[in-house]
Formats: sequence, structure tokens, C-alpha cells
Amino acid sequence: MAELDGRTAVVTGGGSGIGAAIAERLAADGAHVRVMDLDPAAATMVADRIDGEPWVVDLADTSAVAALALDCDILVNNAGIQRVAPLEEFEPEAFHRLIAIMLEAPFLLIRAALPAMYRRGWGRIVNVSSVHGIRASEYKSAYVAAKHGLEGLSKTAALEGAPHGVTSNCVNPGYVRTPLVEKQIADQARIHRIAPEDVVETVLLERAAIKRLVEPDDVASLVGWLVSSHADMVTGASYTMDGGWSIS
Repeated sequence: MAELDGRTAVVTGGGSGIGAAIAERLAADGAHVRVMDLDPAAATMVADRIDGEPWVVDLADTSAVAALALDCDILVNNAGIQRVAPLEEFEPEAFHRLIAIMLEAPFLLIRAALPAMYRRGWGRIVNVSSVHGIRASEYKSAYVAAKHGLEGLSKTAALEGAPHGVTSNCVNPGYVRTPLVEKQIADQARIHRIAPEDVVETVLLERAAIKRLVEPDDVASLVGWLVSSHADMVTGASYTMDGGWSIS
């Protein structure tokens, strides 16, 4: 039997990038995966590829998210957006939307998932945080705030879930080769007044000891381990995967 045979998983932002890689990894390990994404076509494409189930949800609509029924063994909070701008130019509406998707929605999904996990005496929550969950960067106030909040939320879930067989952990990648990172390049070039082709080396990887972007499969491999039986004693942790970015 595969490690996750008989388990069900929900992966937010599962239609592309890190989320798609995680959905594929969990399915390969035997889980039935519900691919949650705002984009119906993307969710369906990934779900069809892994014999999973597409689930179209707008995580920015927190009232709708609060009303969701969620019965799963594994919850991966991965969905995210980005806005790069100085604080004095950061639109309050954009700040609120980012916090809603990346902090309020994970809280609501964890809240919805815990009762069924508690009844079964087993559950795995993995929150895809970031190196920005433990370090700050200029021009990313909402993203940094959301990821720092997610770290605290994850640790609280770890403490409350421990007596019920539920673990909660964060993974903290650096810059990953995804559409989210690619969309930042123009903004970073404008703010730093450099050519777009110079952004990856001189901005994104400036602090990293290993000079390459993280691949989505790298992150998925860590998530796969965290939900496996090999990580039964791992909870409340935050695992960096940043090429040494956070230690420089």
C-alpha cells in the first residue's frame, strides 16, 4: 500500500506552481486530492491529471470560505498572491485582499477541517509559508505580515491539535520558480531601477548562498515527508528551503 492510501487531501492554490506539484506528490503517495483553485480550468486540468477532484473557491471571499464544509485528512494551505510596492503607496484594498487570502482563509479552513480530524484522531496541516515568514523584505508589507501571521497560526494549531493526533507545520521556501515569482520581476525592476533580466540574480537571489530558484517539486517533496508516518513527531516546526537566504 502507498503511504497515503485511504487519505483525503485538500490543496489550496492547487491549479499551478507549488500547489500543483504538491497535489501531484500527494496523489502519487495514494491520497485522493481535492484541487482547490480560483481558476476552474487550472483546477480541472490538475485534478484530471491525478485522478483527483477540482474545487473552485475564491479564498478572498471569506464569508463564503467560512461557510465551507471540510472533511479531509490533510490540509495544505498554499494559495497566495503578491503585491510589491512601498508602504506609502500600498493600496489598503490590496493589503486587505492579500491578508484575506493568505491568513484569514487558512484560519477558516483549519477551523473547518479540525473537527473531522479530531474525530478520526489523525490529521496533517501543512502551511506553505515563506522565508518571508521569518524574515522581512522591503516593499512586501502585506505578504510579510500575512506569512508572519501564518507562522503563529500554524504553531497554535500544532499545540491545540497535538492531543488529537493532528500536526501542523510550515514550509518556508525562498524564491520558487512559479508564475507568482515571475509576475514580480517587472515590479522589482521598476522599484530597484534595473533591467528585468537582472532581477533574479541581483534581487531575488542576492542573499542566497545557492544561486538558483527553488523548484516546485522541491517543496512538494518536503510536504510529502511532513504528511507521512516518518514525521509523526514533527509539529509546530518551520522548515526553510531557501538556499541559505535566511542565514545570510
